[in-house]
Amino acid sequence: MNKEWAEFLKRDFVKGFPAYCGYQVDIVEYGKFHTSLKIRPDHKQQDGFVHAGVIATMADHTAGYAAFTTVTEDFRILTIEFKINYFRPAMEEIIVCRSKVINKGKRIIVSESEVFSVSGGDERLVSKAMVTLMAVPTSSLANTQSDGN
Repeated sequence: MNKEWAEFLKRDFVKGFPAYCGYQVDIVEYGKFHTSLKIRPDHKQQDGFVHAGVIATMADHTAGYAAFTTVTEDFRILTIEFKINYFRPAMEEIIVCRSKVINKGKRIIVSESEVFSVSGGDERLVSKAMVTLMAVPTSSLANTQSDGN
């Protein structure tokens, strides 16, 4: 993976909803993508834990970008399916996600994500996700865009 592609992926990752959430890119390597999030009050649910949706979004999006490191700019990555297990509530001030590609086919890529809560340098595994993704030619996506009618 060349440096320009890695820089593009770093910028592309934090657009739209992920930018709103505040996710940050930490590591980009071929088949690997790591991210982090400083927890804000609006990331929490009614009991003060990080909301499961915040964690699921992070796990899915980071896994997708791990897959994205393995293709060229002629492709986009779309999630086909994902499953997530939660082991304990995330209550610390930072969560990190480490995703890696565990199986790469020509079009179907499987990544896994582990999400940790971090406090004072100590990490606790809070969830693990398995994400199945598809590499879709960018040219085919132009035909699926709605014109708003």
